[in-house]
Amino acid sequence: MYSPENKEGRILNSTGIKRIAIFGSTGSIGTQALEVIAANPDLFSAEVLTAQSNDELLVQQALVFNPNVVVIGDEKKYLKVKEALANTDVKVFAGEKALEEVAALDCYDMMLAAIVGYAGLKPTVKALQAGKAIALANKETLVVAGDIVMKMAVENRLPIIPVDSEHSAIFQCLVGETRNRIEKIILTASGGPFIGRKPNYLVNVKREHALQHPNWSMGAKITIDSATLMNKGLEMIEAKWLFNLKPEQIQVVIHPQSIIHSMVQFEDGSIKAQMGLPDMKLPIQYAMAFPQRLKNDFPRYDFRKVSTLSFEEPDVKTFRNLALAQEALEKGGNLACVMNAANEIAVFAFLRNRINFLDMTNVIEKTMEKIPFIANPTLEEYFESDGEARNFAADIIKL
Repeated sequence: MYSPENKEGRILNSTGIKRIAIFGSTGSIGTQALEVIAANPDLFSAEVLTAQSNDELLVQQALVFNPNVVVIGDEKKYLKVKEALANTDVKVFAGEKALEEVAALDCYDMMLAAIVGYAGLKPTVKALQAGKAIALANKETLVVAGDIVMKMAVENRLPIIPVDSEHSAIFQCLVGETRNRIEKIILTASGGPFIGRKPNYLVNVKREHALQHPNWSMGAKITIDSATLMNKGLEMIEAKWLFNLKPEQIQVVIHPQSIIHSMVQFEDGSIKAQMGLPDMKLPIQYAMAFPQRLKNDFPRYDFRKVSTLSFEEPDVKTFRNLALAQEALEKGGNLACVMNAANEIAVFAFLRNRINFLDMTNVIEKTMEKIPFIANPTLEEYFESDGEARNFAADIIKL
C-alpha cells in the first residue's frame, strides 16, 4: 500500500487544472463526478467521457463539458453520437478496444474508473501502463486481478485512490498513520433492503423490491449486490489489495444508518472512523482533489438530531454471498475472479426475472466449485477464468 501522503505525485498538468477521464460517465458515479467538476471548473476538466449504451446522455454531457474524446461502447450507436457532435471538436470512438486505446492516451491526468463490473479492468490496466493516476470506483478491478493491478501501480509509483465510500473512509483514516500498524479494518454495511429477513421471505423477492436501497442511490448492479451482501464481500477483497491486509484483519459489521462509512483499528486498540451523510459526491471529490479537501455545500450530519447509531453481526447463513466472498478472500488465486464472473451473470439474470433472489447464490456457489482453481494466475489466466465462469453460470441458468 502507498502511504496516502505520497499519492499526490504526477497528477497535475502545467495549467494547474486536473484533467479527468471518466470511464463510465453516464452511470451514478460518473454523473455525480461531473457535478463535482461543474462546481470546480478552476480545478478540474472532463477530458474523456465514456458510456456503454446510453448515447443520449453521453451526447448531452459532451455538449456541456466539451471533452477531448468520447467513447460509446456499443458500436451500433457510433454514427448517432458522431453526428450529434459533428459541430464540436470532440473526437468520437466506439467499441471495447477503443476504451482501452483511449485509456492509454496522454490527454488526461487521472482516470475515474467507474465502469461497472469486470468491463472496467482492461481500461484501468491500460491507464496504469500509460502512467495515469486512478480514482477507483470499480471494485471488480481489484477483486478480479488485485495482485497484478496493485503490483503495476507500485512499480510505476502511481496512486490508486479509492472512491467507494467504505474504502475512501479507510484511506482517509490512514492519512498521517503511515508508521502505525493496522490491527484490523471494520467495513460497515447498511444491510440493504432485506436486513433481518430470512430465506422464506427472500425466496419471493422481486426485482423491484431488491432495487429499493434504504440509504444510497446507485446503479442496478451494485444495488442488487448490496441486497445480497455480495457488495460487501467484493469490498473485503478490494480492501485486502488496496491496504495490503490479511483476511483476518478485515471485519464486516451491519450499520443500518450508513453514517460511519468504515473504521480502522490500530494495534494500540484506538479506532478511527470516517463519518458523514450518505453522499457519493464526497468520496468522489476527495479522490479527485487529494490531498486537498474542497469546500462544498453538501448536506451536513447533525449530531444534535441523531436518534441512534446501531451495529450488528451480518447474517451469513441467510446472506451466503458474504460467506462465499470470505472463502474467496482466504483461498486467493483465481477464486474471487470466478466468483465475480458468476455473480455478474446471476445478477443479470435476476434483473431480467430469469432466476429468483436466492438462486443467485446457488449459481455463484456451483460455479466456484466447478471452475479449476489456479493459485497464481497470470493476467491472461484471469481473463480465461472469467470467461469460463461466465459460460458455466450462463449454462446453469440456461441464458
